[in-house]
Amino acid sequence: MSIWSAVILGLVQGLAEFLPISSSGHLSILNNLFSLSAEEGGHLFFDVLLHLGTLISICIVYWQDIVDMFFEVLGFVNLGPMAGARRERYPAARLFFMIVVATLPLLLILPINDMLESLYYNNFFIGVALVLTGCMLYVSDRMTQGKKTGGNMTVLDAVIIGLCQCVATVPGLSRSGTTITAGIATGLRRDFAVKFSFLMSLPAVLGANILSFADAVREGVDWANMPAYLVGMAVALVSGIGAITLLKYIAQKGKFGGFAYYCWVMGVLSIILTMIF
Repeated sequence: MSIWSAVILGLVQGLAEFLPISSSGHLSILNNLFSLSAEEGGHLFFDVLLHLGTLISICIVYWQDIVDMFFEVLGFVNLGPMAGARRERYPAARLFFMIVVATLPLLLILPINDMLESLYYNNFFIGVALVLTGCMLYVSDRMTQGKKTGGNMTVLDAVIIGLCQCVATVPGLSRSGTTITAGIATGLRRDFAVKFSFLMSLPAVLGANILSFADAVREGVDWANMPAYLVGMAVALVSGIGAITLLKYIAQKGKFGGFAYYCWVMGVLSIILTMIF
């Protein structure tokens, strides 16, 4: 793998993983049209490193929330029976609980995971999914601003967002776009919907990366390509931080319309190119 290929894949992973434009859709298009892939050709370990880079970028941007959740969960557990009566003093622990609830529905995907992976090679399907992602973002701009945050969102809200994350495992559907739209629809404040979407991705990405790491070790690591792998990981990390920061800013303005038009264009192009080639 060349350095430039690693840079391109790292940039696409870092930007598309967090911006609501579907990283799986873009990586699939790169793979199917230009044979540029992190997973094929013995580069599965590189795919693990790319996801590790984006995982670290979330931890850097939201490090304070993660630290707060860690220590508050410990304090909440140590209270034992008294925890329920004093839970208002542990907002970060409550947020952690909601993230756990939102993550559990992903278990429903396990029986159909192979079928979902097969869609990764269908550019026509991915094009349609990108168009649907654009429609979701367009609608989200026109939803009423909610007021819920981690302190008053409900378990039902977390379940709904978690189920939408399950749907977003379909290649071409943006995970962040789908979960942010679901959060806004349940009444979450826009900026908190963005935060919750990214924080709830941590256990999902970490779990998937652990499984992929085991496969990568069995496949074998091409140590000759390690410099390119590390460059790609660094690019994914830095571009991921930039993408999260940008989306936080856009959420304050309440405008995702630009991403909707982009997804429509990319979706239609993908469909047309599939018909031509």
